Amino acid sequence: MKKGNPIALLPIGVFLAIYLGLGLTFEYVLHIAMGFYNIPIIIAFLAAILVACLQNRSVSFNDKLAIMGQGVGDPNIITMLLIFLTAGAFVGVVGRSSAQSVAYFLLDLIPADYAVAVLFVVACFVSTAMGTSVGTITLLTPIAVEVSTAAGFSGALCVASVMGGAMFGDNLSFISDTTIAACNGQGCAMQDKFKGNFLIALPAAITALALILLCSSVNGNASIISSSYDLILIIPYVLVLVGGIVGINVFVVLIAGIVSGALIMLLTGQIEAINLLSAMGTGASGMFETSMVAILVAAMCALIRVYGGFDALLAFIRKGFKGNKGGQLGMGLLVGAMDIATANNTVAIVMANPIAKEMSQDYGISPKRAACILDTFSCIFQGVIPYGAQMLVAISACAEMGLTISAFQIMQYLFYPYLLMVSSMIAIFLFKEKK
Repeated sequence: MKKGNPIALLPIGVFLAIYLGLGLTFEYVLHIAMGFYNIPIIIAFLAAILVACLQNRSVSFNDKLAIMGQGVGDPNIITMLLIFLTAGAFVGVVGRSSAQSVAYFLLDLIPADYAVAVLFVVACFVSTAMGTSVGTITLLTPIAVEVSTAAGFSGALCVASVMGGAMFGDNLSFISDTTIAACNGQGCAMQDKFKGNFLIALPAAITALALILLCSSVNGNASIISSSYDLILIIPYVLVLVGGIVGINVFVVLIAGIVSGALIMLLTGQIEAINLLSAMGTGASGMFETSMVAILVAAMCALIRVYGGFDALLAFIRKGFKGNKGGQLGMGLLVGAMDIATANNTVAIVMANPIAKEMSQDYGISPKRAACILDTFSCIFQGVIPYGAQMLVAISACAEMGLTISAFQIMQYLFYPYLLMVSSMIAIFLFKEKK
């Protein structure tokens, strides 16, 4: 074991001080809406890399550039970037019409008394298909407010149900940036991670659904909103979902989704041919910041590793967490702490990836289990923090619909993230992973 150097972790501290410090100031002192997301995260990482470059004068600047180049050139990083862009192009082509079709279709079928449970199930499906919790919340929160108004359900319960379902898909989806980051960072197949993750998420989702049904007010005379829908629009999402579960190469799956989505959108008149490539480019460009963060983190972590920062951090973790199960818990809390600090589960995973990979070797944790832990724990914390994008977008969407609601009113009904934590702890401490 190489000798650790705690000072080498300074760049991470600089990033957190800039991003977390300014974010809290903007959000809670200056009361700027979406304060955390007004901080340019790329600039914060550039400042951290500058600090890393100024450290360790025994290494020349040209050698530091070479070290960062090796970190960015890792095959897993390149694969991650390509999947990010392809997934963005898929979402850009397909759009969000299919998600609304699923929501209104189920609300049309199910009695009004079960409308809140339907919102949760729809959010689970839509977020798994779309691969984005924020997009799901943006799309379904207005529907949740309308359901609350029409049927007399608690607005906080309806919105929390949508948020819980959105985090379910964010954790499991094959095209979610968290899944892509965790699987490629740990070097495991997506379908393997999905199978292990699903066994943890399903019990939490079923229990959350039962609690939502229990908390729902019964009002048989309620009239639920209705709207037109076209189920043919969900075909591309279903193809991607099934292809990922079966184990088809993710690029093949996404290309099939893009082609089928383009054909369906053109044939149904949802988009004009001249705008199709533009939509694809817009979707891909939506992943540029995430891709750039992955590049900058890989460069920064390469320097920190060479300086001995990871060895120092691993030595600290070993003192508090013993054995395979302790290592899994330590890994989960590590990515959770990074998510609390960054309010971004993808960034938290990307930052934790290199440390988690070394922890996997030290504690005998398989790549599949490590990817599952990173994705699950980051989604748990991201799903409940009051300053996360998911919560802020939900509150903002409610305000646009005329419903004033606070984060803490919603948090009391966030059954799924809380139960996912319980389910994860049970999986770690009561069930031994098969070798």
